Amino acid sequence: MAASLRGLGVLVTRPDHQAGALCQSIETHGGVPIRCPALLIVEPRDWRPALAVFDRLADYDMAIFTSANAVERALPLIQERGGPPDGLEIAAIGKATARSLSHFGIDRCLRPEADFSSEGLLALSRFHTLAGQAIALVRGEGGRALLAETLAARGARVATAEVYRRERPAADTETLLARWARGDIGAVVVASTETLLNLFDMLDGAGQDYLRDTPVIAPSVRTRQTAANFGCRRLLVARNASDEALVAALLDLVANPCSVQFGNAI
Repeated sequence: MAASLRGLGVLVTRPDHQAGALCQSIETHGGVPIRCPALLIVEPRDWRPALAVFDRLADYDMAIFTSANAVERALPLIQERGGPPDGLEIAAIGKATARSLSHFGIDRCLRPEADFSSEGLLALSRFHTLAGQAIALVRGEGGRALLAETLAARGARVATAEVYRRERPAADTETLLARWARGDIGAVVVASTETLLNLFDMLDGAGQDYLRDTPVIAPSVRTRQTAANFGCRRLLVARNASDEALVAALLDLVANPCSVQFGNAI
């Protein structure tokens, strides 16, 4: 018998424009996706620094894209300028970012095979020695400093092109809380620590109590620990933040309820 989510109601917190594939996969496996975007992608405060980088891409050895959002915001502007220059090496932080690049005709890029994170990218041998190389880091505002700082520490000259900003959506959670009270929500999927923080703030009071008692699928140990710090008691870590890994964790939750960790244990 094929693996099934058996009617499990899953709260999906991805930005609305990126939730479709995950929701479809949950439905395919017999689950019930419940959309609740906890992250909003908006314009950066100032496009000028990013455009200055894109105008001089020929001066760089590599461009690193840290997310699918970074690709979708930056590539149209880069293509307006003639596309990525010949010889510019392209790197992506994970599979979803690489897929977005392929939509723009970029089928070859460096990326981690398993750990889709800054740490996973930096572990690749290509990034061990970077002395004298110029790297354009295409990302959102306020992203983790680890990648830029480590690249610089290894000898690279790093310029950041910030092409979007993350915000917490305004949400009316009354209907959502009613569904939670009826027992319709059996698991929550969060794809980043920032999404979890936003969701916790959006829910407030009673909703936070529901979240603490509902299995939460986290994409990393770091996000899982944040959830534990907020008092969430039923936690499961996916292999990474990809749709495939999140659904695999949901299937594991249904098949092996004892796989859920309790308390603050890592």
